[in-house]
Amino acid sequence: MTGKVFLVGSGPGGLGLLTAKAREVIDAADVILYDQLPGEEILATLPVHAERIDVGKYGGCHTMRQTDLEALLMEKAKIGGNIVRLKGGDPFMFGRGGEEMEALREHGIAVEVVPGVTSGIAVPECVGIPVTHRSWASQVTFVTGHEDPEKEVSSVDWKWLAGSPGTIVIFMGVRNLPVIAELLIANGKSPETKIAVIERGLRKDQRVTCATLADIGPVAVRRGVRSPAIIVIGGVVSLYRDGLEGAWAQH
Repeated sequence: MTGKVFLVGSGPGGLGLLTAKAREVIDAADVILYDQLPGEEILATLPVHAERIDVGKYGGCHTMRQTDLEALLMEKAKIGGNIVRLKGGDPFMFGRGGEEMEALREHGIAVEVVPGVTSGIAVPECVGIPVTHRSWASQVTFVTGHEDPEKEVSSVDWKWLAGSPGTIVIFMGVRNLPVIAELLIANGKSPETKIAVIERGLRKDQRVTCATLADIGPVAVRRGVRSPAIIVIGGVVSLYRDGLEGAWAQH
């Protein structure tokens, strides 16, 4: 009998935001395909009875191509049992969960999605940055900072985005951070717009870097900013307060 695949969101990091449903499905898994984004705390609790397969991306290198990953999901599902594809955040928020669901459905394999807390909201708020606020932002736009490299034209409307009065939250944008800042400024965003880069949110080595669009490039280089990180752009960044200095600042 063909097994079932669960696309599971583990949340932004740490056991505290792993949902009860995700825990239940993980503990009942026969096979778990995971990447590094769930974090060491969650990965350390994967059941020993399950076959665990690392399909993550490290330093820009893929352990497995997406097409091979999807083929492996199908292969394991055809053997039977419960197959978990464990992802960071939410499976459908720039996590390619939609693509995996499509591929599995095309081959008649049952799929269930277990939503996760998205890092695009949880990570900013864990440092005191609300993505919406009556005084600062009545809308929020989630954007990928790393589009399919085979695309000839970007799907992101940078002119519209630069003119948006709300908050911009960017996933997977560290590598392209200087370009993103330049595009927003070139399309009309004020160079003085505040930006926060939150590295490894909700983990012990979490770090926040604040600057403006005009200077985030050199500031990020000087600070050695690395992925994974969530980038927040807009007036709500003014609400961030450093625990030591008690004021918004580059730090």
